[in-house]
Amino acid sequence: MGDLLLVRHGETEWSRSGQHTSFTDLPLTRRGEEQAKSLAPLLAGRPFALVLTSPLGRAVRTAELAGLTGAVADPNLHEWYYGAYEGITTDEIHRGHPGWDLWTDGGPAGPGGEPGESPEQVGERADRVLSRVAEALPDGDVVLVAHGHFLRVLTARRLGLPPSEGRLFRLETGTVSRLSTEHGRPVIQEWNIRA
Repeated sequence: MGDLLLVRHGETEWSRSGQHTSFTDLPLTRRGEEQAKSLAPLLAGRPFALVLTSPLGRAVRTAELAGLTGAVADPNLHEWYYGAYEGITTDEIHRGHPGWDLWTDGGPAGPGGEPGESPEQVGERADRVLSRVAEALPDGDVVLVAHGHFLRVLTARRLGLPPSEGRLFRLETGTVSRLSTEHGRPVIQEWNIRA
């Protein structure tokens, strides 16, 4: 049975500033490209049974720069849809909605029809990814290249927790994390690893 490796894409302008970024497809910054390249030694020499990326350019580019080949885009790996909160920081949101919490409230639909998602909706997408991963893990390691909030929800679901418990797993840009098993149960083996 293989391990599940999670790669958060490299830095973008908005990940650096703390702005919520779901459907806005920003490129990696120069630092983000360097972060992605630095992951190559952590991933080299491993034969992967499956390599999946978010369809967004920042994840696809991170996979390329990290030396991952044969990656397939999976729309379920898209970042949490923040809706009306796209491009806005948590501090800015709290000025108008002091009690708002992404992990319980989700993102409201935007005025232009931008979709928002609840934690449960993101959890359903994560479960679909995990079903696909489960089919490949008997053949070896699987790597997912995606986004911070989504990968945190996916981690919670892999560990048997509700989607909202993704709040417990801070995930930095340009890092590799590894979910493994112990006595047949999913565990976190490594988290936020950099070269």
